[in-house]
Amino acid sequence: MARENINDIVVFIAVARERSFTRAAAKLGLTQSALSHIVRSLEARLGVRLLTRTTRSVSPTEAGERLLQNVAPRLEEIEAELAAISDLSETPAGNIRITAIDSVIDTVLWPRLAPILPKYPDLHVEFNADYRMLDIAADRFDIGVRYGDQVEKDMIAVRLTPDVQTVIVGSPGYFEWHTKPATAQDLLRHNCITLRLASSGGIYAWELEKDGKPIDLRVHGQAVFTNGYHMANAAVSGCGLAFLTEDLAAPYLADGRLVSVMQDWCPTFPGLHAYYPSRRHSSRALGLIIDTIRHAGGDRISDKRLPSRARRQPDLPRTEHQFEDVRR
Repeated sequence: MARENINDIVVFIAVARERSFTRAAAKLGLTQSALSHIVRSLEARLGVRLLTRTTRSVSPTEAGERLLQNVAPRLEEIEAELAAISDLSETPAGNIRITAIDSVIDTVLWPRLAPILPKYPDLHVEFNADYRMLDIAADRFDIGVRYGDQVEKDMIAVRLTPDVQTVIVGSPGYFEWHTKPATAQDLLRHNCITLRLASSGGIYAWELEKDGKPIDLRVHGQAVFTNGYHMANAAVSGCGLAFLTEDLAAPYLADGRLVSVMQDWCPTFPGLHAYYPSRRHSSRALGLIIDTIRHAGGDRISDKRLPSRARRQPDLPRTEHQFEDVRR
């Protein structure tokens, strides 16, 4: 097969997996028109249509699905073998792609990785800030970083942080005009800052806990955001109450811009973990990154070691699931 055919198949696979020329173009660093031309040329050479195109969607045809299912894994095996060969060099090299939410990149990953990059000039790290729960294998990420309860059972996971405490916070100015809440029923009368979940588009219900009993509370308010940074800033401005992780709220609590309430209602969730497919070739570059970002004493985990509440997959932002309103 001509080399250009292989390159064209790589482009087709990206479009078929993304089901979008726009998203595939962004991932490959090419223009949308260039991708469309490449796929049309591949279809012409093969004499068969590979993609069904409409004004709103792109999907593989029967021939395209066969190509995607049978050829894509072989190309990935070739890439893995090439990575293994290049890994025989003494110096870690290559590109490691990591997906995590923005605050985790800022506060955990970058501070730990920045000092080692000058030592390994052939090592490249690409960060993807995304609040969606991605399939890291399908989306071709080497490492995903999420809370421990979000890690799929077939992944290898390494702890990055201790368990995470949650907090309900508001500004001193807000509490000058509003009584501090003491119960879940009180929260329903407050202006609460809410989070829209990236994948489902639904509003996150606050996952509280009282006397060991979990309570999913659907709160309401004037402001809705898609990330924790903006929620924290809105709370500082006096907009209302926010439900955050303690590490995100810590700077504001320390200088008095935020005040914590209802501490006995705020549960602890499993800490952050880096995870990667168990079937993936473990290169020196990947091993170096994992060893650099791992929590001291952090080991691989299994689902059995997670608390029972954790398996319900709370999301800050976390995996989307159905919530019930609490009126008590």
